[in-house]
Amino acid sequence: MKIDNGCAKELKIAYIGGGSRGWAWGLMSDLAMEESLSGKVHLYDIDQEAADRNEAIGNSLRGRGDVKGDWEYISSASRMEALKDADVVVISILPGTFDEMESDVHSPEQYGVYQPVGDTTGPGGLVRALRTGPMFQVIAEDIRTYCPNAFVINYTNPMALCIRVLYDTFPQIKAVGCCHEVFHTQSLLCKALAEFKGIENVTRQQLHTTVQGVNHFTFITQASYRDIDLFPVYREFVEKYAQNGYTEGSDDNWMNRFFDSAQMVKMDLYLRTGQIAAAGDRHLAEFNPAPRYLASPEKAHSYRFTLTPVSWRKQNQEMLMKKSARLFAGDEAFQLTPTGEEGVEMIKAFCGLRTLISNVNLPNKGQIPNLPLGTVVETNAVFSDHSVSPIHSGPMQGAAYALTLPAALAQDDILCAVKSKDASAALRAFAGDPLMVGVTLHDAKLLYRKMLNNTKVYLPGWKLDI
Repeated sequence: MKIDNGCAKELKIAYIGGGSRGWAWGLMSDLAMEESLSGKVHLYDIDQEAADRNEAIGNSLRGRGDVKGDWEYISSASRMEALKDADVVVISILPGTFDEMESDVHSPEQYGVYQPVGDTTGPGGLVRALRTGPMFQVIAEDIRTYCPNAFVINYTNPMALCIRVLYDTFPQIKAVGCCHEVFHTQSLLCKALAEFKGIENVTRQQLHTTVQGVNHFTFITQASYRDIDLFPVYREFVEKYAQNGYTEGSDDNWMNRFFDSAQMVKMDLYLRTGQIAAAGDRHLAEFNPAPRYLASPEKAHSYRFTLTPVSWRKQNQEMLMKKSARLFAGDEAFQLTPTGEEGVEMIKAFCGLRTLISNVNLPNKGQIPNLPLGTVVETNAVFSDHSVSPIHSGPMQGAAYALTLPAALAQDDILCAVKSKDASAALRAFAGDPLMVGVTLHDAKLLYRKMLNNTKVYLPGWKLDI
């Protein structure tokens, strides 16, 4: 990499999971629209054909009139080849297949445990973490060997465990976990500002917010726009919409839109904690005791969100594979669409082109003093020339702290299981998860054994007897 006239040139980005049909295409769009960065993106994926297709799709952007960034895409045959001397590493992988995720999400339903997502917490998120941990141990070791000074951006879930393993394996790594959930809540605050203060066209980047918690269960504890405290504004918003929910556009067939919600969980948590829950309702619900939001699918529907079946994810994957084939063949033009993510802005800041403050996941060094040190937490951080520094957010308070602590403590049990290759080390976290509150220990063990058996191909050499 070299810096020339305010631009970072000859960057090498290694993309682990480079055959992605979601995050990879989003990165292509964002890089194409950024004129201050240029270089090469090396795509590595266990699905070589998918990486090869993305190489062709990415290179098809070169020379287009609407493209500002100059990037060459290269499909790499090995992770070593992709990572060698990389300046930036992006990790976006599916840990296992959707068959394993189907077990994660739907096996617990036998015991009345329902999960809208199942990739972060709950029994599904925990088992996903067990098979993800070994993958990230290997990735961290390779980064230490081939590009120890690289800036690493992870988008893979379960986010907290991924970052925890990266730092446990390679303590000097410069890695962050990026999640856009907080952005949506900041945008919701902008809508409340417009409705109740008449101040239009404010963007989320113009707000000042303090964020704290764990990934997918974060809270905004302070929020302002210029000299306006946004907490009273948000309270008006909640008083108006908490009972029936807030949606934009048509409410018709909302249950068929698996990623939509009416923000009712978010608003209920505000009333319970006094803080602004800053993630999607589907994620927020999973961190609470099951009876509150997830006693049944009907209970979830009463809060106007729904459960995302893995069958839908499989169908969507087939659609994306067909789209990939069309883009590869030139039968469909690649559309440049801003993702709203801040990955490219973080890269610019890390290269020294700007300073950025954004929410990210990092090991706790005291930024949340009443959560255990080393636990991966989500707070704001300052990105500047080759450094990322977390910002002190203060201790978590009251009900928000009580709801967050179990997830923070569970990280230790999961990490212990990954390092020891002994699944019994995570049984306490599995059986004690808030979603498992109605399940006996006997049944929790039966469910754990079943789910481990369904993912054992990713746990070679593990002790799986429980």
